[in-house]
Amino acid sequence: MSRYTVGIDLGTTNTALAYVDNAADDKRVQPFAITQVVASGSVEARKTLPSTAYISAGTELVAGALNLPWRSEDKVVLGAFARDQGAKVPTRFIHSAKSWFGHNSIDPESAILPANSPEQDAKRAPTEVAKMLLTHLREAWNHEFASDDASADLIDQEVTLCVPASFDANARNLTVAAAEAVGFKNLHLLEEPQAAIYSWIEALGDGWRKELKKGDLVLVVDVGGGTSDFSLVAITEEAGELQLRRVAVGEHILLGGDNMDLALAYGVAQRLKQEKSKKLDDWQMAALVQQCRKAKEVMLADSSIASQQLTILGRGSSVIGGALKIELQRETLQQVLLEGFFPEISADEMPARPRRRGFREQGLPYASDAGITRHLAKFLNQHADAVTELLPELTPEPGQPVLPTAVLFNGGVFNADVLRDRVMETLYSWAEDVGAQEPRALEQGKLDLAVAHGAAYLGLARAGEGIRIRGGSARSYYIGIESAEPAVPGFEPPMHAMCVVPHGMEEGTSIDISGAEAGLCIYTGEPGEFQFYSSTVRTGDKPGELIEFDEGELIEHNPVETALGERKGEVAEIDLRSNFTDIGVLQLLCVNANTQETYDLEFNVRHHDDEG
Repeated sequence: MSRYTVGIDLGTTNTALAYVDNAADDKRVQPFAITQVVASGSVEARKTLPSTAYISAGTELVAGALNLPWRSEDKVVLGAFARDQGAKVPTRFIHSAKSWFGHNSIDPESAILPANSPEQDAKRAPTEVAKMLLTHLREAWNHEFASDDASADLIDQEVTLCVPASFDANARNLTVAAAEAVGFKNLHLLEEPQAAIYSWIEALGDGWRKELKKGDLVLVVDVGGGTSDFSLVAITEEAGELQLRRVAVGEHILLGGDNMDLALAYGVAQRLKQEKSKKLDDWQMAALVQQCRKAKEVMLADSSIASQQLTILGRGSSVIGGALKIELQRETLQQVLLEGFFPEISADEMPARPRRRGFREQGLPYASDAGITRHLAKFLNQHADAVTELLPELTPEPGQPVLPTAVLFNGGVFNADVLRDRVMETLYSWAEDVGAQEPRALEQGKLDLAVAHGAAYLGLARAGEGIRIRGGSARSYYIGIESAEPAVPGFEPPMHAMCVVPHGMEEGTSIDISGAEAGLCIYTGEPGEFQFYSSTVRTGDKPGELIEFDEGELIEHNPVETALGERKGEVAEIDLRSNFTDIGVLQLLCVNANTQETYDLEFNVRHHDDEG
């Protein structure tokens, strides 16, 4: 066992690290204060590292402005100063890089950020930003713990790295690849909502068993900077002991704090136009978004603050004299967040379907409906069957959602009591409508540190010093198989899907699937490509099962591809092998049925370049 067990929350907005010293008598989870540049020439250790990067032009800052104790004179700065400087120079500012990992139509390993920036020397790939953040963590940790002990190097510790529950296999693989490129050797992945539950358990100790009982269903509502994640965890009993099993996760919903910042900025820009006849250009608008983000975080963290002043610099020769000042009031903040993102709705109100409009600017595929409560209603309606298999006592009437008995909040957005209250009030109303018991809110500690703390606790659980959540793969995965039917003008052959990974497949297991029944074959020496799908709602499909599917049941991802052997033109029958590794990464292998040679099925991240 390594000296330390480490948990890392590589968040969209903030990065945090927590650890357990396995050599200490008291094996409690400890937060790690991350040393970073907080102002020009000023360095501090803070509980979180903003997941932001500022790429200096080399002329706008004084010499030594970005120096760190372990490094001097770098053009790239991460963390608090990057966030604040980026609000002034948005064309050299990168934020929310993690959100691009799940983008199906843009290569996250290409230098595309800052998006729409003309400053080509500032461009970085989303995966490169992740590597930069992880490298900063390693350097800050080693400066603190490994200066005199090389064995304490962060990359040599047991590390659990958290990802959104809704991340698909490709996004998870990219996360692992970024960490391995930095040098991490003993790595595990953990879904962020599960980490939040582990943090709650760690804080209560054995007392958590008094808070939950057999038959309870915990809903984790995790709204971060870039995504809204929902998970359901069932409390069951085995050999007289309570067990936790994750039974459902939601779809990948790009909807979170970033959207809220943008909504606030649009409202402020409209006021400036109406009240001061000032129209902001793109540069000023980007800066305003960052100002609104900072104001939102300050007011959500302290309910006594009634307003925050926003300052938007002018352009041209009279920059200072042309600065615009305007107040963002708490009343406005709450109205935008409550009515825009957490509206009071009925349980049958679903998110609006997206409308495609001709040309679209290349960017993130944000959710078209900003109502988080509507997405929650959809999630609870979709997963009634999966829950009631384990907890039949919670079976709803046909057409009604399954309702939780307890709720755990995660994400900095929920530092605001008013937002937690709105979600609970909405759930209360849904329960009242069907005569179900009202759920109770589970008390969570510091929301900005919960994920990292929970990830560090999991290391103790692996060593037998805590309880583990069971659940396996959050999704079932499929490859597309085109039906062998005669060509008909104007009609494409119907597409079927073969299940290659069942829902709940446990980590560290493999499944071999015969391709003979489906007639799987490809030409050797030439690229073979398969459509690739996943589902969070089809929980009963078996490996090798060929299914027909309805619209909305499967999510299409980038295809997977391989090339079998070097001899071209021969037809080879193939089998498939699925590995769900101990790390938590999905590997798909193509096996030549004649020679037993195996080849990786790899994600083609550049395939859908005509979308998004």
